[in-house]
Amino acid sequence: MTVRQNLGELLNEVQYRGDTVVITKAGKAVAALVGMALFERIRLMRSEFYRLTDRLQRAYSEVGPAGAEIEIAEAIKATRRK
Repeated sequence: MTVRQNLGELLNEVQYRGDTVVITKAGKAVAALVGMALFERIRLMRSEFYRLTDRLQRAYSEVGPAGAEIEIAEAIKATRRK
């Protein structure tokens, strides 16, 4: 109800002050109003995430669960050494 009554003001807060607005329904967060610059960054990050996960999936398509566990354990050891 607050969003409907104050949409113009909320859009100004997002556009001009750089704020973000979380919209709730029955006490639960269901959406957010964010500026276009942030929205574009989120879209780029999501796109890059999907690109990388697809690349990993292709790279490891021939590796079974046991091989994956070995590689994960090695990566954890290498990271902890640093």
